Amino acid sequence: MGRGSKLLLLVSILLLLMPACHGGGQATSEPTKGEVYVYVAAPLSGFQANGGQTVVGGVRLMAERLNKSGGLLGYKVVVVEVDDEADSDVAVAVAEEVRKAVQEGKRVIGVIGHYNSGQTLAAMEIYKDLPLIVITPTASGMSINPLSYGNFFRVNANNEVQARADARFLVDNLGAKRVAVLYNDDETYGIDLGRRTVNALRALGAEVVLERMVALEQSEFTEEVKAIAAVKPDAIFYAGYEIEAPYLRADLVHAGITVPFLASDGAFLSATIDESEGTAEGMYVSAFAPSPAQAVDENWIREYQEVERRNPDTYSINGYSALEVLAEGVKKAGKFDASQVVAAVRSLSLQTPVGKIAYDAQGELADAPIYIFQVQNEEWVQVYPTP
Repeated sequence: MGRGSKLLLLVSILLLLMPACHGGGQATSEPTKGEVYVYVAAPLSGFQANGGQTVVGGVRLMAERLNKSGGLLGYKVVVVEVDDEADSDVAVAVAEEVRKAVQEGKRVIGVIGHYNSGQTLAAMEIYKDLPLIVITPTASGMSINPLSYGNFFRVNANNEVQARADARFLVDNLGAKRVAVLYNDDETYGIDLGRRTVNALRALGAEVVLERMVALEQSEFTEEVKAIAAVKPDAIFYAGYEIEAPYLRADLVHAGITVPFLASDGAFLSATIDESEGTAEGMYVSAFAPSPAQAVDENWIREYQEVERRNPDTYSINGYSALEVLAEGVKKAGKFDASQVVAAVRSLSLQTPVGKIAYDAQGELADAPIYIFQVQNEEWVQVYPTP
């Protein structure tokens, strides 16, 4: 064999070895059959933009992992991010955009969303008639009945589960006997969760000494603080978002009211700490998932940083787990047919970063956990269940 032939042979061998050496010695296979689309519908602008982006980041990481391992049934998963602006009219427009894509022949297999209950409920009137699967990462409103929408799932607890868990924590863990309950006027979230928590507290023998509604995006609570001071509660519960909770907390502390304060999952974002004027220390918040630092390993976090160019945050693992559920349903069905994927998802028993995913006869998440965090040294620290 001549010198040139030997060189050509050596180059050919190196080329053959390169795919196997890519990525630190782990072989990868690229999708070959085409593309499938997953829409992620969440607020990507406005007051809830950070929360929505955490969901998108998790979905993008799961799609990246699927595609590196050959895609979904051989198809590349393409993530389409759409901004619903935390507005129900915009959410309907987003759903119409998805419907148009389906009608144009785009292979849309699912929607991860919406982020809030109101937008999810509005959009489901369109999604329910489309051949796709909808999995919300965070919407908890009880008016979104999975059995009414055959293609709807969630990877989080609903409002009834959260209300009972939060009431139990207030009474059993904090020793509360007289509780003031406030909630924002978001009908499908704040009002629903607040009133369910009132009922759960009373069922446990606690006295609800104040029940009061506040406005969505309210930032000044002078009158509410006066009303709370007058009834002298030994704990306060707030069902609402990070756009109200820090200001309510600040006004309470500035007025000298420092009894235990528990806010709902809508306040489980860094903004609650950042916007509280230094008064968030010691407050509690409930959540649908453990913190990413406790739920995933260093490799997951590193891959997330490579995809998103920032650290995972509150609901990154919810977005990731929602797409994981959809992907496992497709794999179990062995095809993209929506009805067969629905049946496959309903029968799943899957361990994800948010916990075990399995659905009960009502289509809700079975044994859905609630986590309680406390602000310690200006960071969320999980205090229940003990990590």
